[in-house]
Amino acid sequence: MADGGLDRLADARAQAYGMPLDEIDLSVAERFQNDTLWPFFERIRAEDPVHFTAEHEFGPYWSVTRYADIMTVDTNHGVFSSEGGITIANAREDFHLPMFIAMDPPKHDAQRKVVSPIVSPHNLANLEPVIRERAGAILDALPVGETFDWVDNVSIELTTQMLATLFDFPWDDRRKLTRWSDVATASEESGIIESEEARQAELMECAAYFTDLWNQRVNSEPGSDLISMMAHADATRNMEPMEYLGNLILLIVGGNDTTRNSISGGVLALNKFPDQYRKLREDRSLITSMVPEIIRWQTPLAHMRRIALADHQLGGKTIRAGDKVVMWYVSGNRDEAAIENPNAFIIDRPRPRQHLSFGFGIHRCVGNRLAEMQLKIVWEEILKRWERIEVVGEPKRVLSSFVKGYEHLPVRIHA
Repeated sequence: MADGGLDRLADARAQAYGMPLDEIDLSVAERFQNDTLWPFFERIRAEDPVHFTAEHEFGPYWSVTRYADIMTVDTNHGVFSSEGGITIANAREDFHLPMFIAMDPPKHDAQRKVVSPIVSPHNLANLEPVIRERAGAILDALPVGETFDWVDNVSIELTTQMLATLFDFPWDDRRKLTRWSDVATASEESGIIESEEARQAELMECAAYFTDLWNQRVNSEPGSDLISMMAHADATRNMEPMEYLGNLILLIVGGNDTTRNSISGGVLALNKFPDQYRKLREDRSLITSMVPEIIRWQTPLAHMRRIALADHQLGGKTIRAGDKVVMWYVSGNRDEAAIENPNAFIIDRPRPRQHLSFGFGIHRCVGNRLAEMQLKIVWEEILKRWERIEVVGEPKRVLSSFVKGYEHLPVRIHA
């Protein structure tokens, strides 16, 4: 981290420990963008791990910040419901997008079951050579010895190609998927969209495009792509248009933002911890344990939200029925009580899969194995080609307390 980053973090630490506990709001997006969130979570984990924020633009909410408490909430869908949305922001009544991640059983289970074959072991085995070939082509096209943006050239391109394959989406239009993913999670302050009306207009363009694809697939023999799966399955063939759009957005964001930000985060982590980069170069078999460590260290989705269906005691606090509860995965993944030396990036951890980034319980990420496979292949192909990818400037992070990601990461590859 450059000196400016250390100064920012020192200032943030002074602020985090200097303000009254009940005034701390963990959802401030600017802290995620400038990477100064850590001392705020550190203090809340230590002093008030089930923390109530009374004043917020989207209403009061509870923050659950410790690993064990997050697991308690995430695995108890009988008390903590996903209905109505998964982010701290409230669903808009005038533009409501139902999606199976924001549903409870039995409807959640039926819809999830429709798309899960796309990541079956058999299908992953078929996808592996495709991903490897594409990753190799992307890496071989990079300008060695010049500064370029890793996010756009590698992370976005690889994950967008994968998404286009899963949807059987027109190849030349695949960057539309990238755009729709960004628009779906953007705030008006992000610079990605001009207004909420503009955001909704773009998402309706997405709906129109995918409706054309649906109409083609529903009148054809069932195929192995996600649209065909939904068009021909009893649980999804009669979805209302906004529910179809909601599930598309879920699959686009889930398949794009998470993996792409882990691909970028891995490069950044290895540069921040050069001893780990040396370790990796000396033993490439460590890629297997490095991949889940990247996903933990990055935590590409910082939180998920639930609504309490009944009064519940957690961490000595009484959460009331109807209360909003936010699970901060980004905090649980840095919980000293659960993970040894959690702020360090350690590629040979004994239990590398002990992290919260994919969630737990019925909503555990359906594509987790595909995400891991993409990261594994990328790093295998990188290490075949180059000793080191050097980060040559500060990353530009996303302005969001939900998507924990990168807009730009300047790098240089040395021949």
